[in-house]
Amino acid sequence: MLLWVNLSMAKTILEVIDLKKHFVHRKGLLSAFKERQFIPAVDGASFYLKENETMGLVGESGCGKTTIGRTILRLERLTSGRIIFEGKDITSVPTEELRNLRGRMQMIFQDPDAALNPKMRIRDILKEAITVHHRRHDVDVERRISELLEQVSIKKSKLSNFPHELSGGEKRRVGIARVLSVGAQFIVADEPTSALDVSIQAQVVNLLRDLQKQLGLSYLFISHDLRVVELISHKVAVMYLGKIVEIGLAGRIAHRARHPYTHILWSALVDRQNKEVAMGTTVPAGRRGVFDFEWPIAGCRFAPRCPVYESRGRPLICTDPATEPQLKDIGDVHHVACHFPL
Repeated sequence: MLLWVNLSMAKTILEVIDLKKHFVHRKGLLSAFKERQFIPAVDGASFYLKENETMGLVGESGCGKTTIGRTILRLERLTSGRIIFEGKDITSVPTEELRNLRGRMQMIFQDPDAALNPKMRIRDILKEAITVHHRRHDVDVERRISELLEQVSIKKSKLSNFPHELSGGEKRRVGIARVLSVGAQFIVADEPTSALDVSIQAQVVNLLRDLQKQLGLSYLFISHDLRVVELISHKVAVMYLGKIVEIGLAGRIAHRARHPYTHILWSALVDRQNKEVAMGTTVPAGRRGVFDFEWPIAGCRFAPRCPVYESRGRPLICTDPATEPQLKDIGDVHHVACHFPL
């Protein structure tokens, strides 16, 4: 509780307002001549992040988590909305100004093998990152590399290695070091613990938390691992088919979820931990899955899978385009987009 009170007095570093990112979808060999279909990968996301704060972003694969992160960093062109970073609207800043911003906002990519140049040694990878954003003499660069190695706990002997010669955990640490090398204060961490052993996951999480305390970093922590998200996050946003359906303090989202979808997600985690039943048998999740983009984009997108919608006799308010549920403040820093919250 004390931690959250301190954060409540912190300055807002990032504000995302009604962010939309739509992709064009075509089918068949003659798709170029067919009517284009727009897939709303992110459809009206709004949230804010404070200095020294971590917001977890969770949801099924394909719900738009990574797209939000890439669009905020302007690695993807947004369709509409606004992005305010450190009090400045960066929604449509020119390329040169955006390049300067890269030193303040960075991304830890999900696949370290794809993110690290396989033909470069670790020393050269870090040196390149430092010199691209900062003009430094060789002596200063070497000193900075030594500082980075100490910060992420990598042995100096690893500098002469190529990425493929490192373990999965070491590659993650190099990725973190590269982000720190440019002086980033806001970091999008995209699945930074995926494909790692549990013990290595814990080490990476502890490293990120320690760096946050030391350097005052802010994280948008994207993950499908709910246990890790609950552990590292101050607050959590839950996504479903491009929409944020619930935002709240991590403990409340994990243990007192108000949106039926959030409840299903965390109930599935409890079931797996207890080695009991799987998600689909504990709480009915409907016949369709998250990857069906043929659904009408109207009303509540979760309605076809929602047990509350079924139990209430499929009320029209849930599927009427004019009454699409919006995020509402229900108190205690908790917002939910549902006509019938739990």
